[in-house]
Amino acid sequence: MNFHHIGIATNNIEETLSKLDKYFNIIDVSATVYDANQDANLCMITLDDNVKIELISGKVVDNILKKRQYLYHTCYLVDDIDKTINSLIQDGAFLVREPKEAILFNNRKVAFLMWDLGLIELLEEKAKHL
Repeated sequence: MNFHHIGIATNNIEETLSKLDKYFNIIDVSATVYDANQDANLCMITLDDNVKIELISGKVVDNILKKRQYLYHTCYLVDDIDKTINSLIQDGAFLVREPKEAILFNNRKVAFLMWDLGLIELLEEKAKHL
């Protein structure tokens, strides 16, 4: 697994992006998209040191925002999403959300698991085509 990005929950992507722009050197901002599979509005920003931050708003993050929690997940890039899920489950993780295609990542699959590192997202390296 290789680190890919952190996910930050927000009530308003544009307002959060404006605040981050004051303190970080943002070199790239994706379009904000709605992903029905994730039931969320999403935007990926890249900082000058190549750190990526995903901003997430919508029902999927409503409960943690009510608790004033903003760090939502840490995402890791994996070669084989199914194999990694099975391995993590054997190591005590549990699956929160089955693998689904993600619009923000060109329809590559993502899955969410709760593990010793908190909520993690797995992002498949390459989309598998039949």
